[in-house]
Amino acid sequence: MKGYDPSTGLGFIQDGDYVEVTLPYARSGGQGVLVGALFGVCVVDGASGDVVNIHTEGVYGLEAASGASTDAVAGAKAYWDNTAKKITPVATSNSYVGVFMAAKTTSQAYATVKLNEFVA
Repeated sequence: MKGYDPSTGLGFIQDGDYVEVTLPYARSGGQGVLVGALFGVCVVDGASGDVVNIHTEGVYGLEAASGASTDAVAGAKAYWDNTAKKITPVATSNSYVGVFMAAKTTSQAYATVKLNEFVA
């Protein structure tokens, strides 16, 4: 694999399992964040406008929506509700971010999610 050539902007730059982003809203380490079409989990706490690293791959326990229509089976698609800042099984108006790795009931406040290695 050819190394990065700054004169052309071509070549390998980084693995991408961690990336540096500017937070669009405040987040704590371990919380999910959607930056444009890129979803990840914050490595550290940050305020809106802070530059932080986020994980974009892996399996995480994330805050999830609770209540009616929020149960999910293992293997179901997981979406990010960017208004509530929580994982949900509801696709409408939300961004696809991964897959539920374990069943989630309507009363559970957290869900186990494998992040989609692509973009939301």
